[in-house]
Amino acid sequence: MRLYDSVIADTKEQLSMLTPRAWAYDESRAWPDAGVSELVLMRDAAYELGGSGCPAVNFTCVTTEDILTENQVVLYGPDLRELKKDAPYARIAILKTTQLGEDDEEAYKAVRDIEFVKYHVFPKGYMFRISSGDFREQVRVSKSALRRGISFRNVGFDFIRQYLKNPNVLKVKLIFVTDPKAPYQMLTADAKKASDITRTLTHILDGMPTDCSSCNLKPICDEVEGMRKLHFERNGRGMGTG
Repeated sequence: MRLYDSVIADTKEQLSMLTPRAWAYDESRAWPDAGVSELVLMRDAAYELGGSGCPAVNFTCVTTEDILTENQVVLYGPDLRELKKDAPYARIAILKTTQLGEDDEEAYKAVRDIEFVKYHVFPKGYMFRISSGDFREQVRVSKSALRRGISFRNVGFDFIRQYLKNPNVLKVKLIFVTDPKAPYQMLTADAKKASDITRTLTHILDGMPTDCSSCNLKPICDEVEGMRKLHFERNGRGMGTG
């Protein structure tokens, strides 16, 4: 599946101006997972990522291409123990997967199952709230977790550990961004495009008409390699001119 590759490429370009830190995955150093959602009250929090009106972006992209060579956490900006107040934030998951099924319906279900992993990660002292409508993920970090040495590295390792439980996931690159100079508006645009790609898959599976001129998702089909082909193959006809 290469449908999200243009988003991955654009995200890489948007972050290329920043200097990253990176860590190879080590499961033994993953931050403890609470197993269930843990409440961090404001009085117990050191700060919020995405708080005080700061940007807070989250999205996931999958690919079958060999663009990931290892499981890795990458950080652009200050680490958790280096932050002293509310800060901008982005978390981006790029996943190398298997071919995700024999047909588009099975592939769509597999993509959604992978995306839903993020709702089953509960790092202790790291409470996050996801708003799918505007692609925000806001995080409240507890003072006690900071005293125990929490970092993006070991939180990222927890995310990777959970993603790898899905048999379709082969490699994971977990990216955190807290640099105030990062292009969060452009990353939000990438998040929207990734969401639109998945939404277009749903559109195809619902058997919508192939009259491109009447479809509000036509720009996505035009832009994303393979999407128009998938649409017309699903409806049992050759490629149209749109």
